[in-house]
Amino acid sequence: MTEQHMVQLLKKRGVSVDQVAEIVYKLQKPYNAQLAMEDCVDSVLAVLSKREVQYTLYTGIALDEMAEKKLLPEPLQAILEADEPLYGVDETLALGIVHVYGMIGLTSFGFLDKEKIGIIRELNDNRSAVHVFLDDLVCGLAAAASARIAHQNEHAPDYSSQIRLD
Repeated sequence: MTEQHMVQLLKKRGVSVDQVAEIVYKLQKPYNAQLAMEDCVDSVLAVLSKREVQYTLYTGIALDEMAEKKLLPEPLQAILEADEPLYGVDETLALGIVHVYGMIGLTSFGFLDKEKIGIIRELNDNRSAVHVFLDDLVCGLAAAASARIAHQNEHAPDYSSQIRLD
């Protein structure tokens, strides 16, 4: 498996790396004046290269596809078709991606899950396909890529000189 395989899998479900990178850019640009869209694309691809992220995406996308084909047992089939608000397993699965880059990813995920920016809103609102898992997985992917950039921001304040050792 490569990140390019994951790019194709996402594309098949209507999500491009550029769409995810746009979300990452919106999240990080206020904190990093030198940030370029290319940095965001690179960060999304770096997150997609992680095997645990790949496995998470495979699982969620497979469940969405099975629900579209009505292959899930009841009541799971009905729950996914309704995108039941109290289901929560979709968010739980996506948190596996978020935690790859720490706590900042978690807060970004919560924001994205609530605000549904860009492709996330499109997936959530599209009733012609089942995206119960995919919209949250994209939130997780964007949040992790954003956190990765935040951790690498060389222009962020360094407070280490203020640490007291006595």
